[in-house]
Amino acid sequence: MDYFTQQDKFVADMVEAYKTGKLGGVFRPYIEWKTGGHKIFDPNQDIRNHQASIPNGFGARTIDSKYITPFLKSKDFPAMAESGWLTRAFEHPEPYTLDYKISMKKKNLANTFLHLIDNVQCNGTSPCEVLVYMFKLLIKQRDDRNIELAKPHSLTIAQIISLLEQHFNYKYSGHGASRLPTLAIYAAYQCMMSQVARYEDKILCELESHTSSDAQSGQIGDIQVNNADDTPFEGVEIKHKIVITPDLVKHAFSKLMLHRTDRYYMLTTANMDSANWEEINKEIDLIDRRHGCQVIVNGVYSTLKYYLRLLKDPAEFIERYVELLKSDENVKYPQQLAWNELNSK
Repeated sequence: MDYFTQQDKFVADMVEAYKTGKLGGVFRPYIEWKTGGHKIFDPNQDIRNHQASIPNGFGARTIDSKYITPFLKSKDFPAMAESGWLTRAFEHPEPYTLDYKISMKKKNLANTFLHLIDNVQCNGTSPCEVLVYMFKLLIKQRDDRNIELAKPHSLTIAQIISLLEQHFNYKYSGHGASRLPTLAIYAAYQCMMSQVARYEDKILCELESHTSSDAQSGQIGDIQVNNADDTPFEGVEIKHKIVITPDLVKHAFSKLMLHRTDRYYMLTTANMDSANWEEINKEIDLIDRRHGCQVIVNGVYSTLKYYLRLLKDPAEFIERYVELLKSDENVKYPQQLAWNELNSK
């Protein structure tokens, strides 16, 4: 493989790793763009010195937060919620040399990044050519991602639940699956807001990023319904393949104790047969006595089944869920592809 073909492979490997979800939120291909792009802006800067605290360094994270991440989002390219420099694997205050100590599982991909940076800085590789090729691949990936998603109609509630269970538990190679139960419950709420009397004059809050904690977002759960005065009326916390424990119930109370929340759901896709129900119910009773909020621990699938029975037409739920699969930034191409595959059987 000649030198220039090797550069193309470095870039292609990084972009492909994002497409398949193998990098998740740890590492994104635009790190090369950010450092390489700065090399174009300031040719004399050693782009391996990514922190201002490093001798002859520069503030890469500030540049990313202020310029790069907003641009990536505006073009629908892969981007973190705030900055791509929130990973611990690449935050050490040491230059990105080939002997940089990498504390992450995907060391082969990390080494690809280090070699690409080294070639731009030391071996005369054109950062402009690297970026042009990366943009080309990212545009193709973005356009491929905008696939038409199946919208099955005339499904029974039982068939919808079965389809969702298969979609949640599909064997994905990367991240993104844990977001799916939240999208399904949110789609059900979108339908119920106009059809169920309980939610008359209530406001369904927008979904926060999957990477944002409730403390950061200011919400009491993954899903929140507010009163007309913008105070929390109902919250939903959703876990995927995680058993609800008494400690999780305690933690939930710490989030809602300052609000006059009427109801708080804790839902999971995990089997709760082995859960410590005695202690869970003690915590629920304690919250009821101290606060008055009704805490409900239940399964995602049984809850969805109940919600779908309240709807005039469950097909609306499918429409909403598919739209969320298209638009949610935490859903990756593999989850979209799996949805179509499951609906083609």
